[in-house]
Amino acid sequence: MPINWPNQVAFITGGARGLGRATALRLAGHGVAVAVNYSASAAAAEALAAEIVKAGGKAVAVQADVADGKAMEVAARKAEAALGPITILVNNAGIAWPATIESWEPEGYARLHAVNVVGVINGVRAVAAGMKARGYGRIVNISSVASFGTCGFPGNHFYAGSKAEVNTLTKRFALELSPHGITVNAVAPGFVRTDMTELGKTPEEWKALHDGFVAVAMTGRVGEPDDIANAVTFFAAPDSSWVTAQVLAVDGGRKDFIAHG
Repeated sequence: MPINWPNQVAFITGGARGLGRATALRLAGHGVAVAVNYSASAAAAEALAAEIVKAGGKAVAVQADVADGKAMEVAARKAEAALGPITILVNNAGIAWPATIESWEPEGYARLHAVNVVGVINGVRAVAAGMKARGYGRIVNISSVASFGTCGFPGNHFYAGSKAEVNTLTKRFALELSPHGITVNAVAPGFVRTDMTELGKTPEEWKALHDGFVAVAMTGRVGEPDDIANAVTFFAAPDSSWVTAQVLAVDGGRKDFIAHG
C-alpha cells in the first residue's frame, strides 16, 4: 500500500493522457493533490480529476498552453488556490514533429521548440519562486532516450534535439535551485505504448513497430505509462532529497544503444 506524502501538491503539464495521466494517478495514490494541466483535452482532464476525487483524493483540471508563460503562471495560481502551494512540478507536456533536413520548416520547428523546451522553462518559472520561498520542491522533466543522440528512429532529429536541450536545462536548473531545497531531475522514456504512439497506425503497422522495439529491449517488451510514472514518482518523493541533476533512461534496457552517455 502506498505511503502517503503529507501536504504535497503536484502540477502535471499535459496531464490528461498517456504518461501524464499515469503519473497523476500514481501520485494521487500517495495522497498527493494533483493539478491536471491540459491545453486542448478538457474532457479528458476533467474526467481524470473527477476520477481522483471519487477515489478520495484531491484534484483539479487547469487549462494552459505550456508555450504561453503568462497562461502557465495563471494556471499555477489557480491550482494553488484550489489545492495549496505547489511542491511537485512534472513537465510532461510535449509534442513530436517528424522532419528530415530536407522537410524542415520554421513554423513546425518553432512550435516543437515552444512546447518541448520553452514549455519546460515556463513550467519552472511558474513554480520556482514559491518553492524557493518555502525551501522545498521537486521538479521532474520528461525527456526521451532520443535525446542521447543514438536512437535511429526515422525523422526524429529535431525532436531529439529538443529533448537534449531539456536534459541540459535539467542540470542547469538543478545547479541554480539546489541551494533552495529544490531537486530537478529528468526521466528519459524509451518506446512506450500510448494513444500518441498508436495514433494513425493500422494493426499491422503497430505490430511491426511494436515488435521492432521489443527486439532491442533486454526486458523483451515495450514500455507502459506506469513504467514512466514509477520513475517520476521516485524523483518526486520527499525522500529523494539527495538526487538531483540526473537524467534517468527508462527504456527496458535498449540494446541498440547500451551506453547512455
